[in-house]
Amino acid sequence: MGRLNVIYANSLFNIALEQGVVDDFYSQSIFLCETLGDKEFQQILIHPQIASEEKHKIFDKVFSGKIHADLLAFLYLVVDKNRETHLLPALKSLIKLIKQHKGIVTAKIMSATTYDKLQSAQMKAVLTKKLGKRVELDITIDESIIGGPFIFVDGYYINWTVKRRLQDLAVSIREQI
Repeated sequence: MGRLNVIYANSLFNIALEQGVVDDFYSQSIFLCETLGDKEFQQILIHPQIASEEKHKIFDKVFSGKIHADLLAFLYLVVDKNRETHLLPALKSLIKLIKQHKGIVTAKIMSATTYDKLQSAQMKAVLTKKLGKRVELDITIDESIIGGPFIFVDGYYINWTVKRRLQDLAVSIREQI
């Protein structure tokens, strides 16, 4: 199953490179993942009693004029071959390939509070400067860390959380007793 997803992703990536539409494929693949990932859309997509032709009509209605013709053709192909479960994994693999090609990394940030636009921009700028790569942020909220960020990016992690600092303090106190 995973191998087919990679084959699909590589084929789409090569098409995007050949046609010079890598940026379009990137943004449109993200859009497709968001749309196709919807629970209601998933139910329609994998429903065995909905014919391929009906799914084509749904794709035309939802995506025509919004995505590249080759991405739309890919959707048709996968549906025609009854491989609907491969759509999202293949698109996610394509996004990953494009990110590698463009030097984009995703910084997963866990914070006790939400980041406003200014804080997000500042964090992105700092990480971009430190890593020398374009950075996208994926911020999740976890109030249990009390404050400060936990950042995982490009195989590295930085834990500046208050929770970790309190744990370090507790260990230090125990060692001194």
